[in-house]
Amino acid sequence: MMVAGKKIVVIEKDDQGKPDLGKSQLAAAYGDDKVDLAVGPTASPVALAMLPVAEEYKKILLVEPAVADSITGDKWNKYIFRTGRNSSQDAIANAVAMDKEGISIVTMAQDSAFGKDGVKAFKESLKKAKLVGEEYLPPATTDFTAAGQRMIDKLKGLPGRKVIFIIWAGGNPFKVADLDLKRHGIEIATGGNIYKQFPGMEGAAYYYFGMPKNPVNEALVANHYKQFKTPPDFFTAGGFSAAMAVVTALKKTNGDTAANTLIKTMEGISFDTPKGKMTFRKEDHQAMQSMYHFKIKVDPAFAWGVPEAEEMNVPIRNNR
Repeated sequence: MMVAGKKIVVIEKDDQGKPDLGKSQLAAAYGDDKVDLAVGPTASPVALAMLPVAEEYKKILLVEPAVADSITGDKWNKYIFRTGRNSSQDAIANAVAMDKEGISIVTMAQDSAFGKDGVKAFKESLKKAKLVGEEYLPPATTDFTAAGQRMIDKLKGLPGRKVIFIIWAGGNPFKVADLDLKRHGIEIATGGNIYKQFPGMEGAAYYYFGMPKNPVNEALVANHYKQFKTPPDFFTAGGFSAAMAVVTALKKTNGDTAANTLIKTMEGISFDTPKGKMTFRKEDHQAMQSMYHFKIKVDPAFAWGVPEAEEMNVPIRNNR
């Protein structure tokens, strides 16, 4: 826990997914705890509430893993960096994976910045497939019957492949499959969810421990198995990436934590991560990174579906 001869002190705070709480906790961290920089949060609404706090206190907030485009888009300020992927990176990668002639798609997303940004970027990236409907549901939805029936009505009877593309965080949106979608020839596609009951499901993923082939990922996976008896998930890989970005920057500044020094150092900087090399884009501090096209296969050795994957050639878009 040393960088450039200085001890790293980590303070943890739990925003409980509440924007007001996250905002006050970040202000307390900068003001009372005198932290040099902050990393987090998980939820996009919390991150959006935090952005002005970083600007007010003139200190770095490294966002991981909140994904809404607006975090490094129209709500961004110079104190914000993000190692996590954004909605556009997710959605454009999934559009590339799904964008084929003869496919009709209905999107199902949470009625939140995360869901709406994701659908917007997905929709803008489709060139060949046809989007025939959009469903937005409360983030805590557990009963998908009514929405599922609406989506079936929009897709059934259409020629070619019919797909419900799901953008969701937490919960189990795949309960929509209980409506016997197969009877209508309807498939499910999603970004990075690995459910065993959907062999052949395809999409684009941010991370799965078996996808990247590099020494950093091998070290993370080996140590995670050793400590926890399970492989790391993408949240763990993201936290690891954020830590590596911070350490790389502090080494380059020789431990200087002044915000303007860190900003100059981190803009355009490249650093190793479990996904390979990432680079902070200078104009909006978004980390550019690999995405992976996958199809789910069932392997009896694992309790989950195993994504067979290949790295994608994804078009780059500035979301501002």
